[in-house]
Amino acid sequence: MDPVNALPPADQTDPADPLAAFAALRTPEGAALLDELRDHDPARELATATRLRRTHPAALVSAALGQARLRQRAVAKFGAADAYRMFFTPDGVEQATRTSVAGYRAERFAELGVRSVADLCCGIGGDAIALARAGVSVLAVDRDPLTARVARANAEALGLQDLVEVRCADVAEVDTSPYDAVFVDPARRGGRGRIFDPEAYSPPLSWATGAALKAPRAALKIAPGVPHEAIEPGAEAEWISDGGDVKEAVLWFGDGFTPGAFRATLLPSRTTLVSEGPLPAPPVGPVGRYLYEPDGAVIRAHLVADIVERCEGRLIDETIAYVTSDRPYASEATAAYEITDQLPFNMKKLKALLRERQVGVLTVKKRGSPVEPEELRRKMKLQGPHAATVFLTRVAGAPTMLIGQPVRQA
Repeated sequence: MDPVNALPPADQTDPADPLAAFAALRTPEGAALLDELRDHDPARELATATRLRRTHPAALVSAALGQARLRQRAVAKFGAADAYRMFFTPDGVEQATRTSVAGYRAERFAELGVRSVADLCCGIGGDAIALARAGVSVLAVDRDPLTARVARANAEALGLQDLVEVRCADVAEVDTSPYDAVFVDPARRGGRGRIFDPEAYSPPLSWATGAALKAPRAALKIAPGVPHEAIEPGAEAEWISDGGDVKEAVLWFGDGFTPGAFRATLLPSRTTLVSEGPLPAPPVGPVGRYLYEPDGAVIRAHLVADIVERCEGRLIDETIAYVTSDRPYASEATAAYEITDQLPFNMKKLKALLRERQVGVLTVKKRGSPVEPEELRRKMKLQGPHAATVFLTRVAGAPTMLIGQPVRQA
């Protein structure tokens, strides 16, 4: 087997060469500089750069400051313990999978007995790292030389080089037949920002699906907003949220997965809702005592009808994903509120009601309303010791305001 990420050495004397700049960061001088910049203040970057250039080459200082900024951004996804040992590219930070999500997916593979994975379009190696930590050996492939070198450096920095082989290659030319599973994470950003057309991914979703169908098991990471009609019928589709924010969708193929199923998984609790096919349209009716706001993953997976059934409720409008019920219902998959008032949309009436109840803290939620929450809060001129939540929405097609309080769930 060739050495991990066997690439020609970079010219470390050329500051315009990104490979040279990265190689310089991995020298003892570069490592010491990165350690010194760990807690630097970006607002004082000019002064910091001026000071460091007195004792270090200007090109190395520039590269180190850029990497320090990326590491600070990466803490939110990877945690400080890993982020300050790893290396990043701007696209790598943006597109890398959050550690909690990558870990969940890796464990799902491992629980099915997967021991080797071909990670195609590996980026800076976030998923490869999670798979290796789950005991899975990984071939990590990326066609960009700098990205491949960064992925190799990250495996080494975290002590996982024995489980992660990095190869700089076109994923279409990689033989995945020796591996138990394939994971594909197509690039979904271009020069103009996010790419919404799955066939404009790099590689296209159709190619990734074809590669998945040839493997014993496979997972494709896609944007959570992908149209359901673009999903291969043979896939199990899963939407994943972390801390209430929808992070991604995954299409699973092969043994252990249910073709045509829809799944919503909520991290960190790992609460899961699943349906083996599309659910019937839920009933619509008047607002009851309680209002339930499903997690975004539940909404994306079209599983709101499951919540309606569980709480013996109904939708407040056939186009709005707010569920109402006359009885309390506790679930990790919903936020619950007790509704005290229902008013036709009217700013003056809302302002008078909030003033009467001495509401100084107002949480504004909206679905189906053009009003911006910050604009509404500014116009209310809030004062007082109490708090409230207002929902700007539609009830049976009519613009409506619902006022209530969160219900603390067991």
